[in-house]
Amino acid sequence: MFKKTFAAVAAVAMTLTLAACSDDAEKPAPTDVTTTDTTSTETPLPERGDADLVIWADANRTAALEAPLKAWADANGIKAVVYTIATDLQANFVTANQAQNGPDIVIGAQDWTGKLVQNSAIVPVQISATGVAQSAIEAVSYGGQTYGAPYAIETLGLFANNTLTNVPAPATIEDMIAAAQAGGSAGVAENPLCLQVGTTGDAYHMQPFFTSGGGYIFGTNADGSYNTKDVGVGSEGGIAAAKKIAELGASGVLKTSIDGSNSTSLFNEGKCAYLVSGPWALAAMRDANVDFALSQIPGFAGMGPAVPPLGVQAFFVASNAKNPAYAQQFLTDLLKDTTITKAMNSVDARIPVQDALATELQSSDPVLMQFLDFAEHAAAMPNIPAMDAVWGPLGNAEASVVGGNDPTTAMTAAGNEISSAVNG
Repeated sequence: MFKKTFAAVAAVAMTLTLAACSDDAEKPAPTDVTTTDTTSTETPLPERGDADLVIWADANRTAALEAPLKAWADANGIKAVVYTIATDLQANFVTANQAQNGPDIVIGAQDWTGKLVQNSAIVPVQISATGVAQSAIEAVSYGGQTYGAPYAIETLGLFANNTLTNVPAPATIEDMIAAAQAGGSAGVAENPLCLQVGTTGDAYHMQPFFTSGGGYIFGTNADGSYNTKDVGVGSEGGIAAAKKIAELGASGVLKTSIDGSNSTSLFNEGKCAYLVSGPWALAAMRDANVDFALSQIPGFAGMGPAVPPLGVQAFFVASNAKNPAYAQQFLTDLLKDTTITKAMNSVDARIPVQDALATELQSSDPVLMQFLDFAEHAAAMPNIPAMDAVWGPLGNAEASVVGGNDPTTAMTAAGNEISSAVNG
């Protein structure tokens, strides 16, 4: 089922090696799971207190993990705590781990792997690959070791509000804009598309448009590995893509006022005909009773296809975990069946990497599983350390051109910044 989906991931992954772990730690009396939200940048990072297992995650995964983590902790007679780290999760994790006051586990995407290994922030894990897409495991492998327990994949699609447009699957970006403007609904002609840009950019959500316009992040070597000397952001293709993005900004299709805090709500309120987002948008959309259709993101007319990014979400064990045995045990139990992952998916929908759960969801949630088809046309986010230097400069450059700045200047500067950070 996942062979085609993960072909791109496998191309950048290393071989699978399992590491041993110990589970002889003494178990204290059982207590409840605690969920704490540290959303303010002024709020200190959380203390672990008397918890036996501490997990850091973003808000979506904290909400999804709360109930199954409580059940698992009760069954094992321990106290488990899951904290929401709302900003700079990866950087805060690395810093806290170095200071030996971080979590036992952090949840993140596969493109973190190389950077976390480079910083000696995570250790190899012991998991079973039975019934799990092998390429998902390879996506969180690096240098011949497996460093994460993958549980879900995610990519982007195009949502259409059927009450605002009669073109649910436009063939091109231009067709999408025309269809939205032809709908005649008040305000929608000015907001045909909700795509989160924000004042500092969002390179992840912009990636389909960037690739369609000719942009790329890194070139590849003959063996398929990434060539970090070939930075595509400031290349001819990257500049051409930025010019197309600038046109969308100048016409008001893309706006820096639309970001992750309001893109989905604007769509659900009927203020945008189309939305670029992922499966995480489904719950709120369904709660709002939006009549929507879902299709693959189109590209620019006469240009390349829109290639969305493909991510693999995984659990990583901290190198300075206070209780690594509990952490390893949780990761082993995570993938031994679908108990934990199914519970998480019911709160925060993602495409599962487990064959059994994917088969079940094909029947129970076929709309969600449309993203599996989109993933076959996506490109895996590289898990090399260099990715840490890409997203910020690229996002800032894209927001800059949406805001009216010169595409050539913005992309050239971003490309130079990335190249300098990656290659010295």
